[in-house]
Amino acid sequence: MFKDMYRKNLGKTGENLACEYLKANKIKVLDKNYKNKIGEIDIIAKEGDTVAFIEVKTRSSYIFGTPAEAVNYKKQQKIIKTALKWMTDKNYEGDIRFDVIEVLINETGAPDINYIKNAFGG
Repeated sequence: MFKDMYRKNLGKTGENLACEYLKANKIKVLDKNYKNKIGEIDIIAKEGDTVAFIEVKTRSSYIFGTPAEAVNYKKQQKIIKTALKWMTDKNYEGDIRFDVIEVLINETGAPDINYIKNAFGG
């Protein structure tokens, strides 16, 4: 139970850091933790004329690989289908992309953020 609580807390911390990073880089956050009947998207943001559907992966070490490696094909397909539903619901027909933000929080608590644009779905 403690491990699940820690993981959930780590994930929320990573999402908050990712939002701060986006805002600092003049990328507008449209929605956070968007859910529909298909799935969930951590962050929906807009950069210029492009809407980015962003998966945030937070880790405290690279023991199990990079955070982005956790966004496997199955997860990507779920995000794409969820995004298509969002687009239908919002009548959005503009440019989109699928990004991943990796957040590594080391033992000192200092975050290292890696923003991967067009990470999948090309």
